[in-house]
Formats: sequence, structure tokens, C-alpha cells
Amino acid sequence: MALSIGQPKGKIKVLIVDDSAVVRQILSRDLAKDPRIEVVGTAPDPFVARQKIAELRPDVLTLDVEMPRMDGITFLRALMHSYPMPVILLSSLTPQGSKTAIEALDAGAVEVLCKPGTSYSIDNMAALLIEKIVIASRARVQARAATTAPGGAPVTRLSMSETTDKILAIGASTGGVQALTTVISQFPANCPPTVIVQHMPAKFTASFAERLDKDCAPEVREAKQGDTVIPGRVLIAPGGFHMLLRRSGAQYMVDVKDGPEVHHQKPAVDVLFSSVAKYAGANAIGAVLTGMGADGAAGLLEMRRAGARTIAEHQSTCIVYGMPAECEKLNAAEKMVPLHDVARTLLGHASVISKAA
Repeated sequence: MALSIGQPKGKIKVLIVDDSAVVRQILSRDLAKDPRIEVVGTAPDPFVARQKIAELRPDVLTLDVEMPRMDGITFLRALMHSYPMPVILLSSLTPQGSKTAIEALDAGAVEVLCKPGTSYSIDNMAALLIEKIVIASRARVQARAATTAPGGAPVTRLSMSETTDKILAIGASTGGVQALTTVISQFPANCPPTVIVQHMPAKFTASFAERLDKDCAPEVREAKQGDTVIPGRVLIAPGGFHMLLRRSGAQYMVDVKDGPEVHHQKPAVDVLFSSVAKYAGANAIGAVLTGMGADGAAGLLEMRRAGARTIAEHQSTCIVYGMPAECEKLNAAEKMVPLHDVARTLLGHASVISKAA
């Protein structure tokens, strides 16, 4: 079940939940400077937050992870069950913090931001947080990650009759953790070689890859320089670096490089897709999933012009219909596909779905 959150009428009402009085004060002050936002209240813990949500009906919630009386993840799961709404998680950059952030995204948070360690850096992050709040206010919020197809039919892993050297290239942003989990969980162990860009801060991508590797049949890992792109392996671009496909003879591999942001993102989907178009051409299948902005649309069009098969997620299942909408506008995607059919469509284009599936 999804709650469709359109652009709020008037100002975007925000509730800040954080156990630090300093953080609550600074965020309240800086967010209030934007004419699109109204901070309707703050809460030091989830119990107070629960009361204020019922009273104030905010459009967006910012949520700290470590709080007294109840941790942020437990509260988020309960909130998404009883009153699903856009939530932006504020997390530390520690390894444990990154794993917690991935857990929160899987539970339904629409965005995760690195929580600064000083008042000065918190002050500097206000512009980014404002941007994320505006994005979140337009999100389609899922009460939980999809586990069944429409009509109640269970989602099953698709089997393969043979391996292939075709390349699957996937890009996602806001809502992508849930979307990619849904897609990759349907991949068989010997899936086509797959490369993914998910907009995510450094360190979080490693935790996300570890989670998918544990829960899904293929090998999933954060990409490293020179990693080979082979059947049964899914490579996720590391946060803070671009990932590009290249080929040496018959062997595909990835380059992990620094460089300027593209569409304000690093890694960027367009960077990956452009390299896939160049080195894989008609041997590739591309997909753009949920996300805000335009990253991936130009790259997907480049792939299509190079002979690749291309799809984008249908509006009906997108948490944020931004990147896929840009693909549709550019005619970069051959077909708009609902999330529960993305895996089957990708594998079908790769000609690897067994006749029995």
C-alpha cells in the first residue's frame, strides 16, 4: 500500500526529531529561512514525535538514528506501518552508522544525509537538507518494500537456462534502496553481469552491497578499480566516485575514478551509462529506476542510440518520478515498466529467462 504525497499546498511542514537541542535549534533556524518550508515543531525522542505527528500533521520528518527511549529505526518501522510519510534520516559516517542508514532506507526512509559532527558543519548542510526536504515532500511513500506483485501473487526468483555476456546497467536515486532490493532479489545466482549506480554517500554503498549480497542469490559487492564484470556478479558504484565500464578484449571490467560531480552527483548514472554505450553497445540493457532529477536520462538515450535495450520505472511504482520521467521525455526508454516487472523485463531482454519460468 502506498500513500501518494503530492506537492503540499502552501509551505512544506517539517518536524525535526533529534535528541540534541543544539541540532534542533540550528536546523529549525536554517530551515525556516527558506520560504517554502515551515518548521512546525521539534521532538527530542520518538515518543514526543509520535504525539506531535498526530497533532501537527507534518509533510516531512527529519529523523536522528540514535535517540533515548527508542532508536530511530524502531520508530521508523512503526511509523511506516501506521502512518507512512516522507522521512529523511540523519546518520553518522561510521561503519555502524552506514549499516543503520541502509536499514532505515530499506524500512522506508526516502533519503539519508551524513550527520555532521560540529555546529559549523551542521550549519553548512542546511542547503542540501532543504533540497532533500523539497524532494521528499513530493514522494510516493511506501508503507513497506514490495514483496508481492499486484493481485497478491508472490514474487519469485527468476531462473535462467544459460549465462550470458550481456551487460545490465541500472541507475537509481531517491527510493532506490527499496527498488533495487526488489529487483536484485529476483535475480538468479547466474544473472547477467550487472553494474549499478545508486546515489548514496561514501561508505553507505559498501553496507548496501553487503546487505544485498546477504539477501540475494548473486554476488553483490561495492566495485573496486579493475573488478571484472562477469555473470553472477553485481557491482555497485562506491559513493564519492564515478564508475565506468571498459573492455579489454572479450573481458569487461570497471574503472573507479574521481572527478567532478555530474548532475550534482558522484557517482553519476550518466557517467556509467555513457561508458556502457561506448563499450557494450547493443550488448547492453539499461534501466532507470525511481529518483529525483535528470541523471541517467541522457545516458540511457545514448545507450539506446548505440543499440541497447532500455527501460525506465513506471510512474505508478516510483517513490519519486523524476529520473524516469526525464527518460520518458527524451524517448530514452523503450518501455515504462512497473517495479515488480523490472527484473523479468531485464532478464527477458538478455534472453536468459528459462521457458519454465
